[in-house]
Amino acid sequence: MKKWMLYLSFILLIIFECLRVYLIMPMPGSQQFNSIGLVYFLGSNKMIIRIILYLIILFPLLTIFKGNSTKEKIGVSFLSILYIAIFYVFTFMMEADKMFYQPTHTYFNKIADNKIPLHKLVIGVSENGIAKAFPIQLIGYHHQVRDSIDNKPIMVTYCTVCRTGRVYSPMVNGKVETFRLVGMDHFNAMFEDATTKSWWRQATGECIAGPLKGYKLTEIKSEQVSLAAWFRKFPQTEILQPDEKFAATFEKMDTYDKGKSKSNLTKRDTASWQFKSWVLGFTNGTTSKTYDWNYLEANKIIQDSLPTLPLLIILENDSASFHSYNRTVNNLTLHFKKINDSIVDTYSNSLWNYDGICIDGKLKGASLTPVVTYQEYLHSWEFFHPNSIRYVLNK
Repeated sequence: MKKWMLYLSFILLIIFECLRVYLIMPMPGSQQFNSIGLVYFLGSNKMIIRIILYLIILFPLLTIFKGNSTKEKIGVSFLSILYIAIFYVFTFMMEADKMFYQPTHTYFNKIADNKIPLHKLVIGVSENGIAKAFPIQLIGYHHQVRDSIDNKPIMVTYCTVCRTGRVYSPMVNGKVETFRLVGMDHFNAMFEDATTKSWWRQATGECIAGPLKGYKLTEIKSEQVSLAAWFRKFPQTEILQPDEKFAATFEKMDTYDKGKSKSNLTKRDTASWQFKSWVLGFTNGTTSKTYDWNYLEANKIIQDSLPTLPLLIILENDSASFHSYNRTVNNLTLHFKKINDSIVDTYSNSLWNYDGICIDGKLKGASLTPVVTYQEYLHSWEFFHPNSIRYVLNK
């Protein structure tokens, strides 16, 4: 076999090892390509591709080492060492699940024994009176935490590069599935299921490659608020505690909640409508809308009318906890105003709290229906909701 095949195979091996990781990790330029089909093929067939190229290399490699040419021996030795080094780095150091690990154990405390500061953001989940809080500082590193609530399995996910928190049922085709972090697509975390090796998008729960392509995980309603706000609503909540094994990593994420990360991948654009600006995203049927976080922070309240849904978004005085509601009560579409820490409807002048409950006045006892709304980076929300309309007052 010609020696050029040997060198070409080494080059192809090196390109292959680099490319299959480069395309699904947040490296310069990698997330701009629509390459999921190619990278899934490379990842799914990596052993076959390697074996074929190894076999092509083997015979001429043995021939060279049996020969007398020192120059050729040095050349192939260099290529061999280079490939082994690249293989090790890209396989054992740069793959997603080798960089971000699942907690070795998960344990929860009630507020009396809790170690998480009350101002920290959490993803809160409640079912039938049982409530749990998952601090973003923790799940942002793990990317997913498996747990259960009311005897139902849940998969709590977070992608810091998109600022997306989602909770899903891990049930797939009637069985509880196991997932591992496999990489990223357009800056959003991807998971691979253990059974079919299909790839799933964190932001939408949709399978985007593999045998289950097109399948969607069932989303479980969740809320992003400060732990203090969640505790006010659910005083018996259990709170996920940090796994001490990852204490140093959690410490590095201490400023993430406030958008003050040092990394350009997770640092907030403080101006409005920029790539990494914070926005709120909401979908009602086929209609999606995007709300500027800076506007909400300045005004504390947004009232909008979407098809069949009058929407109310309120920001608490902590400038972190937001709530979204359908502002229809007893077939009346209410209009609200926020004065300091008081929320009042203009129809009856009744007083409401942040949890959507009327606590005084003509409508006392009435409650608003919560609406799922997400805080994300602008690039994430608008990529996954390309027809989303930007909310601009009086336009």
